[in-house]
Amino acid sequence: MANMTIAHINRISTAVPAHEVHGAFETFVGAMLEGRREAALFRRMAGRSGIERRFSSFEPVQNPDAFVADTEGFYVPGAFPPTSRRMARYAEVAPGLAGEAILGLETDLSSITHLVLASCTGFMAPGLDQVLVKQLGMNPGVERTVVGFMGCYAAVNSLRIAHHIVRSEPQARVLVINIELCSLHFQDTLDLERLLAMLLFGDGCSAALVTAESNGIALDDFLSVALPDSGDLITWDIGDTGFDMHLSGQVPQRIAQAMSLERARNTPDGVLRGRSPEDYGLFAVHAGGRAILDAVENGLELAKDKLDWSRGVLKDFGNMSSATLMFVLQRMLKADVSGPGLALAFGPGLACETFTFRRL
Repeated sequence: MANMTIAHINRISTAVPAHEVHGAFETFVGAMLEGRREAALFRRMAGRSGIERRFSSFEPVQNPDAFVADTEGFYVPGAFPPTSRRMARYAEVAPGLAGEAILGLETDLSSITHLVLASCTGFMAPGLDQVLVKQLGMNPGVERTVVGFMGCYAAVNSLRIAHHIVRSEPQARVLVINIELCSLHFQDTLDLERLLAMLLFGDGCSAALVTAESNGIALDDFLSVALPDSGDLITWDIGDTGFDMHLSGQVPQRIAQAMSLERARNTPDGVLRGRSPEDYGLFAVHAGGRAILDAVENGLELAKDKLDWSRGVLKDFGNMSSATLMFVLQRMLKADVSGPGLALAFGPGLACETFTFRRL
């Protein structure tokens, strides 16, 4: 065990589409809800979201009636596009955004031995992994793994795969990509809960290099925890007009309860690994929303500044599903910090995917 190879995240690069859309979305929904009692509640909740910017491949435009739509006419009320058109759009946009993130790593792509790609917002075949190998001139024999439709915690699962690859093949150089085009799945609805869920999400991509080289973030152990009787709280269904998310308002409360229980019982096989939250100098928590971060902070009784990394990513980008946690880790890599850390991400199940790490 003492000689076991340790996987490290050596570098992380990120990319977002060109268009900032958060304010435009608020205006769009405000126009849809005009005259309805839900309008005031939506404005109030939007103001408390902790989000200032979100990005999309769609360019918003405001007409004289203050009604916001995209310049392409992709989203026209009463005629939102079918899933087939949304998937075609994914195939059009994803290779460019992923390529931008990958090239930002500034590493020799010919040396990559394994590629792990996670995404839950689009499907295409040949796969995006295959397209990227050809597009970037990588070794066509690179070993490819796709993590699909897992939701926000897919970042942890993709890193877990890279972790195991490097431990079994110490010379491996693993490229981990998390790409999500959440704005492809805007739904034509007046349901307030669904609109508030859509208010959280933006588009983004991360690329990470994981090797046995001892620099960056050392990956320690991984652990998955399922919250009992919570399977219906987060669902992600493929419908005729895109993928339709249900995000129950009960999610933050259930997470807070689960984290409080984890702190109280504090067993070696729990989220905290038998340690106190105070033993972790760094916390990388998926920025699923302000209420989610508050739930983790309150449940684990963390100091107010412990989730600043995550709150900063939420403010600047919103929730980018599986890419979000990687944006948080990127900020840790860029900062002059070191010490032990705990990473957490939540998603369908309701499950909590976690790993411990050391910022070197």
